[in-house]
Amino acid sequence: MRVAVYLRVSTLRQVQAQTSEQQLQRLQIHLQTKGWNLPQENIFRDDGYSGAILRRPGLDRLREKAAAAELDVVLISDPDRLARNYVHQVILLEEMQRFGCQIKFLDRPMSTDPHDQLLLQIRGAVAEYERSLITERMCRGRLMKLRAGLLLPWTRAPYGYQLNPERPRDPAGVRLDQAQAAVVAEIFSWYLQQGNSLFSVAKHLLDLNICSPKGKKRRGLATLRAILTNPAYIGRVYAGRYQYRQPKVRRSSTHPIGHPHNSAVPVPEEEWIAVTTIPAIVTEQEFALVREKLATNQSFARRNNKTSQYLLRALVSCGRGKLACQARKVQPDNRYYICTGKSRSIQSRLEEKCLSRFIPAGQLDEIVWQDLCNLLTHPEIIAQGLARAHGGQWLPQELQARRENLRKGQNHLQNQIERLTEAYLSGIIPLNEYQRRRSELEQNRQALEQQQERLQDQVASQAEVAGLSTSVEDFAVECNRVWRERLSRKSENWLNC
Repeated sequence: MRVAVYLRVSTLRQVQAQTSEQQLQRLQIHLQTKGWNLPQENIFRDDGYSGAILRRPGLDRLREKAAAAELDVVLISDPDRLARNYVHQVILLEEMQRFGCQIKFLDRPMSTDPHDQLLLQIRGAVAEYERSLITERMCRGRLMKLRAGLLLPWTRAPYGYQLNPERPRDPAGVRLDQAQAAVVAEIFSWYLQQGNSLFSVAKHLLDLNICSPKGKKRRGLATLRAILTNPAYIGRVYAGRYQYRQPKVRRSSTHPIGHPHNSAVPVPEEEWIAVTTIPAIVTEQEFALVREKLATNQSFARRNNKTSQYLLRALVSCGRGKLACQARKVQPDNRYYICTGKSRSIQSRLEEKCLSRFIPAGQLDEIVWQDLCNLLTHPEIIAQGLARAHGGQWLPQELQARRENLRKGQNHLQNQIERLTEAYLSGIIPLNEYQRRRSELEQNRQALEQQQERLQDQVASQAEVAGLSTSVEDFAVECNRVWRERLSRKSENWLNC
């Protein structure tokens, strides 16, 4: 009987309390009573992962091994450890059964009896409800501590401050970092001088050879603005200054999508939560003057200049500099898209200027507009473009072949590791040689696991791309229908006249 166990705890505190070890001990005792042997490689665990998501390293490895028909039984202490969402539980149970693997729960053995299935559904719904309650209680508890001044709203102190390493969320442990505080005071003082701007402050810090906290020579303008608008530097700590939402616009088409962080939306000041007071670095008068100057300078920013119309405003990226392009009118009749890497190094944060040419805005707008019109009148081009862009890798049979190749490669490496271990235990090879070869095999296995994760991401993107194709085709059909109706109305009006 090929047996595996799965363990999961949600928080790091549970990991430190060795809750997962308690689960493992109970499962091992049960396996011993059954007379089943549990190999070490068949222990799958996810420490610090929420049961509300399916993307967990240990669970992914368990599903892959079950898909390879290498398991007969998976023992779990409780259905909540498998998933907190009933729909996720059903998906995992059906998937394992399809591969000939049976999942058994230690606390409540389940069968195919309708009563047991009903009980499983009820327990899944209760677990999901309990998770919602836990989330709500944590939010309310955190909010109460913030309002009582017992909890800091950030785990990493703003530039110029230090936290108590043993209690980083304790407001009483905040103290000044004298060296960084002097830099913050210099930033405020320099910006308030007549004629200075954020560019001037960044250049001033570069001339003084003052690096950023991450060791970069040039500081970003957004970082400087965040310092100049942070009320912590006048000794006031607030929570709830921003609300976060999913990003709506991609930063640049030349950069990979990856996992972008959420966009911060400012919250009105009257809704901020006053937490505590800390040592101030600047006076309230200086802070107010800086805020007023920032608001004035922001009204003169280039992005607020709407005198010229650009079809692709904030949508063009430079292929050479890998940066976004600005729309700018060089002469009264000449409009261009210009890579930001050609501007001052303080703004682009590059050592050398980008060597790309200016892009005529009129010509590029005309090309894109004609291409868009052609796409709307011929929606079948979408499917061809997607297949050409992804090199045909979205075909289901191609994905299945790649999955099978990765599975065979992982099995082959696992067999090599087992044979190598047997050779070492038999005294055929020495310890140093065993460690060297084992390290090489482990690196190859990690590389295959990374390829497998990327393949899973591609599978998830396939559904998104397919939905995009369908929606655009429907949109194109609707546009053509509206255009024909308007054209027929014009014809009728002309005949009536």
